[in-house]
Parts: sequence; C-alpha cells; structure tokens
Amino acid sequence: MSAIDNIIYQSVVYLAPVLLCVLGGIFAYKANVLNIALEGMMMAGAFVSMLAANLTNSLPAAYLSAFAVCMALGLVFSVLGVTLKGNVIVIGLAINMLVPAVAGFIMKIMSVPSITWSEFSTSSIVLNIPVIQNIPLLGPILSGHPPITYVAYLMIAVMSVLMYQTRFGIHVRVVGESEDTAVSLGLKTNMYKIAAILIGAGCCALAGINLSLERLSLYTNNMTAGRGFIAIAAIYCGRGKPLSCTLYAVLFSLANALAEYFSLQVSASLLLKVVPYVVMVAVLTAASIINRRKVRVRGAFSEH
Repeated sequence: MSAIDNIIYQSVVYLAPVLLCVLGGIFAYKANVLNIALEGMMMAGAFVSMLAANLTNSLPAAYLSAFAVCMALGLVFSVLGVTLKGNVIVIGLAINMLVPAVAGFIMKIMSVPSITWSEFSTSSIVLNIPVIQNIPLLGPILSGHPPITYVAYLMIAVMSVLMYQTRFGIHVRVVGESEDTAVSLGLKTNMYKIAAILIGAGCCALAGINLSLERLSLYTNNMTAGRGFIAIAAIYCGRGKPLSCTLYAVLFSLANALAEYFSLQVSASLLLKVVPYVVMVAVLTAASIINRRKVRVRGAFSEH
C-alpha cells in the first residue's frame, strides 16, 4: 500500500467513530441541547463492549451491553438536563469524567492495565466486498472494514432523510429554533429533546464498539482521545447539517491520518500528534469569523 493509500485508509478508520458521534449529535444540536457528553458515551461504549466480551465470550452480548449502557447514560443526561433543567455542560462534563474513572476502578479490581479479548480476532468480522475489493486503488481502501464502519457511512443518508424528510425531524428542528412556537403547536418539547439525546447515545455506543472491539479488540482508558470533542467541533462548524458536518469530520480525520503517518517518518512524533487538534481550533476559528461576517447588526449598533 502506497503512502497516499495508507493515509486515506487511516482516515477511513479514524473517521467512522467520529462520524457516528457527529451524526448522532446533530439531533441534539438541532433540538438546542449541547450534548457535551459524546466523548464519555463513546468511551462507555468502548469500555463496556470489551468488558462484556471478556466476561461472556459473546459478541452479541458485547454489542447489546454497550448499547444498553450508553442509552442509560443518555437517559441520565436527559433527566438531569432536560426534565430537571440542570446545566447540560456540567452534566456532560460529569459523565465525561465519570466513565474513565469507573473504567479505571474496574480495571484496578481486575488487576489489568487494559481489557482484551484473546479468543476474538478482528479479522473474523471484516467485510470484504466482492466487487470493490478487486478494484486496484479503491479496493484496499474501501473493502476489508468491520460492519459498523459501513454502517457509519450509510447513516449519512439515513440521518439526512430522518432530519429533513420526516415529521420527527421537522419537529426536532422546530423545537430547537423556537421552543415557544413548538409549545403553541402542541408539541411535547421535552420528549423531542430526550429522543434527540438518545439518538446520539445510540450512535456513540456504535462508535465505541467500532473503536475498541471491532478495530483493536482492546480497551485502554481514554482511548477515545478527544474524538467526541472533535465531533462537537464538526457539528458546530457544519451548523448541524449532516453533509456539511460530515465534510468537517473528514477534514479532521484526514489531519489525524497525516499526523499519524508523518509521526512515523520523523523524530518529533509526539509534536505531530497535536496537528488534528490544531486543525480543529483553526477550523472553528475560521468558521466563527465567517459566520460573524454574515450577521447583519441592526438598530443602534448598526453601521451607517
């Protein structure tokens, strides 16, 4: 595999969990809820999937356990942040700190620095697409990925249809744009906000499973490495539009793949690992400046 092929392949690998968090998080964004707990929910999915797999030796049990725990975290976030009107930033940060703490405590009890599943091989679940895998350049890049990676890309179309072509998506956007209007229309605003949060929680479960179980068959604490925050950045840069947010997620993933590749070629490898986060800050800054220029200030502070 050439250098360019390797970079593109690594971008695809890195993109899948980020993209799932992005596509799940856009509904909370559209419902005017800042779900900053995407990082913690993805970490919970990664940890619980590996823990369940290690204890039960069952792949379905690993998937279902991770999904159930992430949905439970989504419900906790919803009850505290939506029903009880708590500060969603504080609640989200609490979840982000709680998950690695609990994971670390359990691994301490197990006397292991990481959780693995020795009886499972990640190569056993990869999907080799018959036609695509024989294409000279695209085959090695697009084929040979685990199932959730392909689910992530299919979700772009699914989430776009759900948001813009269904009554549920329209109602979520109405709740986010004007909650008073939604109430006057008889919509149960809290119900739509909670549903939006739970969609994100479910997607984060898939992201965590893909990251730990499907790709590495390994969990180490904080292995998400800020992917949830990168997803939040992509959502805000793309303003909650599935295709726009996907493009920003691709940009961040490509930056990470380039950093990983060049870190193997030069001595300053640790310095290059900050490149994706520098790109994230730069893109957020540029997006904020562009959006600010589009605003037309009226009234006493307008320019004459």
